[in-house]
Amino acid sequence: MDILLLYSGDFGDRLIGNLVNYSTFCSSCAEACTHCKEGRYSYADHITGIFKLPAPSLLPVLIDDPMRAYLPKELPEADIAILSELHPDLLLELPPLLKDSAKIKAIIVPQENPARIPRVQIEEVCARERIEIAFPKPFCDLQPQADQPLIIRFTEEFKIGRPNVSVEVDNRGAIHHVEVLRSAPCGSTWFVAQQLVRVKVRNTPELHEQISASHHSYPCTASMEKDPEIGDTILHKAGYIIRAAIEEGIR
Repeated sequence: MDILLLYSGDFGDRLIGNLVNYSTFCSSCAEACTHCKEGRYSYADHITGIFKLPAPSLLPVLIDDPMRAYLPKELPEADIAILSELHPDLLLELPPLLKDSAKIKAIIVPQENPARIPRVQIEEVCARERIEIAFPKPFCDLQPQADQPLIIRFTEEFKIGRPNVSVEVDNRGAIHHVEVLRSAPCGSTWFVAQQLVRVKVRNTPELHEQISASHHSYPCTASMEKDPEIGDTILHKAGYIIRAAIEEGIR
């Protein structure tokens, strides 16, 4: 499966770094680095194109001809496209263009900030074009539906989406090892896993505090602005997601 990325903002850069897994990408552990990801994977050969576009704040509120003014004239073929932090008018124009020129069959639009996007209209366009579409908020909440076989395959092949871990606990009730089975797309799950070694699982406040502290230290790129749809910040939601993943791994 091949990926095409069109994005603006810091999250796209972090996603690419995690997918490529170059040696200096994750430096959060500093001198304590155990090189837990080194040589484990790299999906660089499956990324057919990377296009960084201007941030929505730098573009007009309404774009008359987004394809001519801002979108690439040629796009390489891929199976799935990730569109992150793009102007709403670009998001509306892209599905048919991606299908026609890049043979795209599925699209993921991660939402790391509360900016409004024309979700209903995009869904209607994708339904008409027979393109699978998902709007995870944040990206680490990606949970494909049964009728989205390509997006399911994406989470299985690239092992990113909603975090899934296996936790080994020693006979003293402390975490001995956390194996990352599926990571948050930004790569934060790997860092959190390293920070939980020797934490007692029965001491719930200590466990939750360590999960939260390590998640914030990575740092998560999700917005701290309150999102009216979820009634909380997207960063807090990301924190709850990794906490739930760790607790499930312990069980």
